[in-house]
Amino acid sequence: MSARSGKCLCGAVAFTCTPKPHDDGVHVDACHCSMCRRLVGGPLLGVTLDGPPTIDNPESLTTYASSEWAERQFCKVCGSNLFYQLKDGGLYTVIAGALDDDADAKLTVEIFVDEKPSYYDFSQVTTKMTGAEVMAAFASGESAS
Repeated sequence: MSARSGKCLCGAVAFTCTPKPHDDGVHVDACHCSMCRRLVGGPLLGVTLDGPPTIDNPESLTTYASSEWAERQFCKVCGSNLFYQLKDGGLYTVIAGALDDDADAKLTVEIFVDEKPSYYDFSQVTTKMTGAEVMAAFASGESAS
């Protein structure tokens, strides 16, 4: 899959990244965990990357260690949530809405479905994984998508 460009809301953080390759376009995962919902006000929609993103101006990013094993990165200027990554480098995710071109994106996987509140549902047919299933996949070196 070819590299994609993206940026935060104000443009202070620009980046290029390569989504994990799939024959049918860019796969978007929805995370329903309580931490992601608290962060963005609903499910976090992310794209798993094939390696770390290249940040044009990393001095505009700030990092928050959201757990012992993962961290999130934001624009220091506008606060846009941009990246989620495992600290060991085993997973890099970009927030789907930060990509400049998402014309071939499709929702494919929902994780932490056991934490999803009842007030929303997606109409697409997706793979659905509980928190325990996600953690088991991470522990075995697999990814959700």
